[in-house]
Amino acid sequence: MPQESSHRVVALVDAGSNPFELACAIEVFGLPRPELGRDLYDFRLCSATRSTRMRAGFFSMTGIAPLGAVDEADTVIVPNRPDIEVPRSRAVLDAIRRAHARGARLIGFCSGAFTLAEAGVLDGRRATAHWQWADRFRARFPLVRLEPDVLFVDDGDILTAAGSAAALDLGLHVVRRDHGAEIAGAVSRRLVFAHRDGGQRQFVRRPIPAIPDESLTPLLDWARERLDRPLTVPDLAARLAVSAATLHRRFRAELGTTPLAWLTGERVALACRLLERGESRLDVVARGSGLGTATNLRALLRRETGLSPTEYRRRFGGLLQ
Repeated sequence: MPQESSHRVVALVDAGSNPFELACAIEVFGLPRPELGRDLYDFRLCSATRSTRMRAGFFSMTGIAPLGAVDEADTVIVPNRPDIEVPRSRAVLDAIRRAHARGARLIGFCSGAFTLAEAGVLDGRRATAHWQWADRFRARFPLVRLEPDVLFVDDGDILTAAGSAAALDLGLHVVRRDHGAEIAGAVSRRLVFAHRDGGQRQFVRRPIPAIPDESLTPLLDWARERLDRPLTVPDLAARLAVSAATLHRRFRAELGTTPLAWLTGERVALACRLLERGESRLDVVARGSGLGTATNLRALLRRETGLSPTEYRRRFGGLLQ
């Protein structure tokens, strides 16, 4: 029997909420994890009403916890709704304000950023929202530091994802922050979903060709098997038989990032896994992940996770044993 988690995640459902984002929350935070030997979170859905009509009226949700569950949550996922101009209920906004005041972590998926901003907890804070709604968001909430070109924003105790699919990216980012790269990778594999870094662009204006170009996937798989080697961006370009400039354009078009940023991110993730598996020699981790030196490892790990290698290993080491 998997061990129960003490970290309580509550997803707040409001009238008109989009089922897709709720499904993302359930997939990442709510499902049992027998393959890990323990559950990662204590997850619940809650609502201010006994029956909540979902988006477009396709169905109503009943039988979930009352709104008071928010007051016991460590993490609160706020409601997302496509009718962004319609005010949220006072009861929902008050529950969000109470959660924020007592230090709970708040997560907004897609239009959930509007909910957080309406509650007043985003003033002076970084956040993102769906690119189609960026201008309307800025007009309504000028005190929020909107970053509309990224998939998600982690501003410490408040996190926001730009769109529906980005909800999965942010969810996996939270799992990695809470439980480490190894467990986040296990959750990602179960979802059959390739996690994207939050800094990638939301939307790429790229027409669909009549005959699709070859994907970068074979190149990425090839590179992941060689991260411990002196692999460079020119090496990636040579493998694909294109110029460095062409490779850069393709990475931007397909992944929304640069080849160097992708390569560095993959190496940091590998370094995290090595630390989680118990490797204590920083020079070995640095060489094994392709980061070169212990100094470089320390700098990049702190930039990506906010932790030193020692702190990271102490927090996440041995979680899968």
